[in-house]
Amino acid sequence: MSNIEQHRQALFCNDSQSIADYQKNMNTAVQAVSDWLQNDKMYTGGSIKQLRSAISFAPSKQGLGLEAALKRAVELFLNKSLKVHHPHSLAHLHCPTMVTSQIAEVFINATNQSMDSWDQSPAGSLMEVQLIDWLRQKVGFGSGQAGVFTSGGTQSNLMGVLLARDWCIAKHYKNADGSEWSVQHDGIPSDAMQKIKVLCSENAHFSVQKNMAMMGMGFQSVVTVPVNDNAQMDVDALQKIMEQLKADGKIVACVVATAGTTDAGAIDPILEIRKITDDYGAWLHIDAAWGGALILSNLYRDKLSGIEQADSITLDFHKHYFQSISCGAFLLKNAANYRFMHYEAEYLNSAYDEAHGVPNLVSKSLQTTRRFDALKLWLTIEALGEDLYGSMIDHGVDLTRQVADYIKATEGLELLVEPQFASVLFRVVPKDYPAQLIDSLNQNVADELFAKGEANIGVTRVIDSKHNVQSLKMTTLSPIVTLEDVKGLLAQVLEQADAIKASIAAGTYTPAID
Repeated sequence: MSNIEQHRQALFCNDSQSIADYQKNMNTAVQAVSDWLQNDKMYTGGSIKQLRSAISFAPSKQGLGLEAALKRAVELFLNKSLKVHHPHSLAHLHCPTMVTSQIAEVFINATNQSMDSWDQSPAGSLMEVQLIDWLRQKVGFGSGQAGVFTSGGTQSNLMGVLLARDWCIAKHYKNADGSEWSVQHDGIPSDAMQKIKVLCSENAHFSVQKNMAMMGMGFQSVVTVPVNDNAQMDVDALQKIMEQLKADGKIVACVVATAGTTDAGAIDPILEIRKITDDYGAWLHIDAAWGGALILSNLYRDKLSGIEQADSITLDFHKHYFQSISCGAFLLKNAANYRFMHYEAEYLNSAYDEAHGVPNLVSKSLQTTRRFDALKLWLTIEALGEDLYGSMIDHGVDLTRQVADYIKATEGLELLVEPQFASVLFRVVPKDYPAQLIDSLNQNVADELFAKGEANIGVTRVIDSKHNVQSLKMTTLSPIVTLEDVKGLLAQVLEQADAIKASIAAGTYTPAID
């Protein structure tokens, strides 16, 4: 067989042998996934120590061949992967996925369209534009094309604070001829590095600090606002901080409000925050990576009251929208503010093309090459319809309340924060157990259950006026988990705590993570 023939066979292309190999091995892969799904165990990889010893990468000059390599991938990766659809997989914003999303992934991967120019994704470009328009209407922005699909919340938040900063500098700094200062062309004015600030709550996603650091502004540019006992931004504290910053000669470019904090699921009081930002002339970005799912809710849409007043919004579809990773979006209210990152490359998005109505998505994105992830959401919405989709989102909110009530009524468990969305923060508190050991007990209960493949529950810290304690976390967003499932999980939590509490107290316990 010639090299070219071997190349064609290995490549996904219009070659009879390539097509045959694709069909055969895709069927093998689908069967392997089906078999994996039928295993009721949440996780079979063991502890990190066990998993590390089982995985090795040993390529050869000759290669194994597709069938052998596929078999090895099944053994090393698939069979040792966490089942995110399992009713005891509740640690993170890590959702079970829609069948439609899986099907869309086949089309996305097979066609390998790139969203950086219309001629690399003709249909995809037009479909994404229409979906952005639909999302804008759902959040209350009205019809338009100012927005783009992203890799997720961190990238969308970066776009929000980047545009807010450059908008702020353009407003407050002028060139000698009176024109607005352009960070894109002239860089950041020297004094702006210290003067420009971004505010967010103490419970906001870490990407706010991370993104400001990447933008060269440093962590010092981010001022955190205290939260109330509901884990929401304290608006009185926000008002005082804004006043003080103004008195100190600082300029607040942006306030980032969170709709669905990572741990507590708290939704900041958007309308009150908007009023304050208006008073001080600041941009309002809403990180709705999680809570943004409520725009489709049949019952709880009012929890997002005021979201339409934002200047920009982050949405994430690989959380409570049940799409496969990655799939997010950034929405910009005023399309004119895209001028701060507009760029034309002749080989991608020439002025000639734009003048003739060719979609220019690359100027709306921080990415150049970009997958057509919008297809996953498009296919899901068309297949399910808004009502069924909304009921799947609402299920998690309803379940959370039931779980919280159950925890409060169960001896040995303590609810730490009243839930607002689809997250439950709680801990194990055995009767008469030393208070100084409860944090360690809760940490290790979670690690033990994961290593045994029984459950994946989160571990975080709750700090408010009443607590500064290690917490267990259940993210109850799955539309197929029931209260009985969670009761079973909590029984395992209590059982595991009982099994290890004595050795922890005696100082003889070996952590499962070791």
